[in-house]
Amino acid sequence: MQPVTEPDLRAAFVNCSKGEAQRAYVPRDLAERPWDNLDFLGWRDPGTLDRSYLAAEHGGRLVAVSLRVAQQQRRYLARGMCSLCLTVHPGNGVSLMTGRRTGKAGRNGDSVGVYLCTDLGCSLYVRGLRKPSTGGRLDETLTVEEQVDRLNGKLSAFLQRIDDAAE
Repeated sequence: MQPVTEPDLRAAFVNCSKGEAQRAYVPRDLAERPWDNLDFLGWRDPGTLDRSYLAAEHGGRLVAVSLRVAQQQRRYLARGMCSLCLTVHPGNGVSLMTGRRTGKAGRNGDSVGVYLCTDLGCSLYVRGLRKPSTGGRLDETLTVEEQVDRLNGKLSAFLQRIDDAAE
């Protein structure tokens, strides 16, 4: 992923109003992010536990989406698997994140969801740069590059379902 700035991110939101985009929490450490190892930028809002954000290049442009994190109360022994990177996490390490669709569907209240690593570190898990506290990654015959391609394909499909304008 190419490095992005705060103004780039705020202008890229597709599923919220301009006012919501301006009020959205944006991380202050954008310059320190490992951009070469990121397929998307994902972050949580530290002031609102049920809000997260994701930004990626999609359809030839930067697209950012606001996501809601579903309430969950899993026991530590329960496990969940991320839909993008296939990393298994215990407890609340995987969350259902939903985003309002754009256009008429979004105005009608339609949303789509996906199970993601709660810390949104999927790109780093696939590359072996971050390890889950417990749980782990499946042993696969795919190369890291093939796993990255799969992650990007699943991410693109999710963003396509959110963003009518990209159709």
